Amino acid sequence: MDGGISYLTEACKKALGGISEKERTDLTDRILSAKSIFIFGVGRSGLVGQTFAIRLVQLGLQVSFVGEMTTPIIKKDDLLILISNTGNTMSVVTTAKIARRIGSHVISVTSDANSNLAKNSDSVILVKPDENKEMGEMAPLGTVFEDATLLFFDTLVPGLMRRLDLSEKDMRNNHAIWV
Repeated sequence: MDGGISYLTEACKKALGGISEKERTDLTDRILSAKSIFIFGVGRSGLVGQTFAIRLVQLGLQVSFVGEMTTPIIKKDDLLILISNTGNTMSVVTTAKIARRIGSHVISVTSDANSNLAKNSDSVILVKPDENKEMGEMAPLGTVFEDATLLFFDTLVPGLMRRLDLSEKDMRNNHAIWV
């Protein structure tokens, strides 16, 4: 037994299988054209969002995580990326509604295309774990969604690097060092 590594990697691969190249390109284009980028999720989805926010900061982009004390006010030309497995987390859905009212572009990453979050988003990226497969102890409580979403965001970084003409060395110059 490999401790579930094979199970989890295969489950993540399947969960990401429905994301098209056009969706990847559209998200990349939105990220690069946004004046500011805001990211939000709750719990482990929030941690995935924070991880992606760090990478975007390392790319030199203007990024804030919603809910931090220093987060500025979102504006019309900004991009909001929201992450919620169920798509029904109240604070995430409320954030989508507020941002759309302001005129920001809202992109949700969720497993449910019919969720409240999806209905209140301009664009939806579906990360769809196999709901028919018993996950049990191998991947409880949204693990496949969270891990697959992290992998999805990480796959965007090399393309963003190319389009911004940045090297890993360039990114390292934006890396927070607390020594």
